Amino acid sequence: MGFTSIWHWLLVLVIVVLIFGTKKLRNVGKDLGTAVHDFKEGLNQGTSDEKPDTTAQSSTDENTDKPA
Repeated sequence: MGFTSIWHWLLVLVIVVLIFGTKKLRNVGKDLGTAVHDFKEGLNQGTSDEKPDTTAQSSTDENTDKPA
């Protein structure tokens, strides 16, 4: 019986469900999904914060390069 056997993974799944119960496993899955969603939002906010800064610097650089 290897680690790739379907019977091995079914037995592991049954043992995990018996130990933790379905309600607790559902809550863990929901918490994990929320954490991943919040992490992705944080990454997107970090990249969106950097974009306005670079455009603001380039617009001020253009204004100083132009003769008055």
